[in-house]
Amino acid sequence: MSAWEKVELARKQGRPTAKRYIDALIEGFIELHGDRRFADDGAVVAGIGWFNDMPVTVIGLEKGRDTKEKVARNFGSASPEGYRKALRLMKQAEKFHRPVICFVDTAGAHCGIGAEERGQGSAIAENLMEMMTLRTPFISIIIGEGGSGGALALSVADEVWMLEHAIFSVISPEGCASILWRDVQRTKEAAEALKLTAQDLYAFGVIEWIIPEGEGAHVNSAKVFEAIREALKSKLAVLCKKEIGELLETRYKRFRKLGYKGE
Repeated sequence: MSAWEKVELARKQGRPTAKRYIDALIEGFIELHGDRRFADDGAVVAGIGWFNDMPVTVIGLEKGRDTKEKVARNFGSASPEGYRKALRLMKQAEKFHRPVICFVDTAGAHCGIGAEERGQGSAIAENLMEMMTLRTPFISIIIGEGGSGGALALSVADEVWMLEHAIFSVISPEGCASILWRDVQRTKEAAEALKLTAQDLYAFGVIEWIIPEGEGAHVNSAKVFEAIREALKSKLAVLCKKEIGELLETRYKRFRKLGYKGE
């Protein structure tokens, strides 16, 4: 399967959104709202619940299922208040020693004038800084599109996982083709050059695990949910046993070594 075919599958209508994963994996989920500064952002679903009898904080970038919900959630493109809401919940998780689980699916952060006026760049940057030193276990899962800083703002984690046909990239193939070659007809070529597939990123050491999905998560959703459930059980058990100092040092080293070509 080509990189562009992976992009199309990651964007496919009917693919499970973040809310589907939360409903399938988290018991007693209670959604919490607002960033305590401006508003509540529907593109970010965040709250607390139980996973395997363990209290957890869960955050998801939600695209929506039908047209009405997609518009209400801005197609999963979060505004500054969404990222600030996510950070508020992360800091709350740190206070109560709850692991954080993120489900990422976004073409990128909202790029509207209002978002820029309210500090989109600084909100994302603050998340990046705070996640690096968050004193609680943290796992991020790319379930569809992992687009640009909008996805990275929820992905500075102890481990990053990707579904088999998900993508994770600094820019969309369309944007890349437009900027580099000023030719949107070269989008497929850009997709290959960006090395945005789960297989590429696993080979580079950017992610820790590829979650198999066969023909696609929209076809095998139950199997995908179960695979994630079993993996979270074992990995959270390991991360929760680590001393905080060790956890933070390992997380720091994880990101420092990205892109390094040692002997």
